[in-house]
Amino acid sequence: MIAVAGVSTAFVANVISFCGVILVVARWKRPIRNQTAPPETLTGATVAAVRYVRNSPSILTVLVRTGIILFFSSSLFALLPSVARSVDERAIGYGLLLGCFGAGAIGGALLMQTLRARFSTDMIVSAGVMILGTAIVTIPWLHRLSTLALVISVSGAAWVLFISLINALVQNLAPDWVRARVLAIFTLVYMGSFALGSATWGGIAEHQSVRLSLIYSGFGTAGSAILALIARLPDSTADLTPWNHWRMPVIVKEVSDELLGGRVLVTIEYSVIAEQQSKFVKAMRQYARVRRRDGAYRWGIYRDIEVANRFVEVFLVNSWAEHLRQHERQTKADRELEQRVYNHVAGEPKVRHLLYADSTRL
Repeated sequence: MIAVAGVSTAFVANVISFCGVILVVARWKRPIRNQTAPPETLTGATVAAVRYVRNSPSILTVLVRTGIILFFSSSLFALLPSVARSVDERAIGYGLLLGCFGAGAIGGALLMQTLRARFSTDMIVSAGVMILGTAIVTIPWLHRLSTLALVISVSGAAWVLFISLINALVQNLAPDWVRARVLAIFTLVYMGSFALGSATWGGIAEHQSVRLSLIYSGFGTAGSAILALIARLPDSTADLTPWNHWRMPVIVKEVSDELLGGRVLVTIEYSVIAEQQSKFVKAMRQYARVRRRDGAYRWGIYRDIEVANRFVEVFLVNSWAEHLRQHERQTKADRELEQRVYNHVAGEPKVRHLLYADSTRL
């Protein structure tokens, strides 16, 4: 289109193509969900998203691997105009290569279901990344548009295998209440790594050569597949259905609304079976990640010096509203971990909720 009608026409066509998307979003009627907790503020929602990602090992794994792969593979997009110009100085040459990349991506998408039926997510992603890296290393050695188009098509198929599975995975790893925010963080990592990588490989191409820049980045892309040995992608997702099973305390009338806006201390007293105290503490350390992920900004487990089998879990939450949200954020996937804790406990734990006693609010 650029070669036939010019750059401005291509941009106008792109703008028009978004009108349909805008229309669909404008007419979309989001289902109303009943919530017992007050709505979050922008700052609070942002903090909650960062806290959730920081305490979710599976999501962190996806983000780290995505960032590293995109940093290296961004050279393909950053330097493709220079590569296209070296084999064909016409604008249509670059457009043809982009078209081949898109065609390869369509082919990769058609293969997706067949591959997923036979191989794990981690294996497909790793294979796609290795193929993509190999294609990037091969590109600077090609000097004919036809052979370059073929390699670009292969890289498009490898790219879509990686990016589509990663996109789906990061969405499936987050529950409904935080999914959009996790996607925003994923996009930030995606775009940030892409921008940083593009600038880095462009700088190397400027000071050394396009060929060396592509070779370095291609080896880096293929080499990033080794991350599968130390940071495997989860092959299946947990049940993230809400599981709000905690008892809601009855608030006495003497507690004012001003006090409810202050910090909340939650204590849970456990009577632990004597022979299983070590296992109990180990299970609690694992469960601490769930507490922090869903709202606690400080957590600890303590042992009573007067009663040998009494352990007290304490955690702090910023406000009563945030603690109500903490109730709603529990998922059925947490049930197994909670049951592991309760297997070492005799009797029902005793829960207490305490508000910060600010004399100016009493």
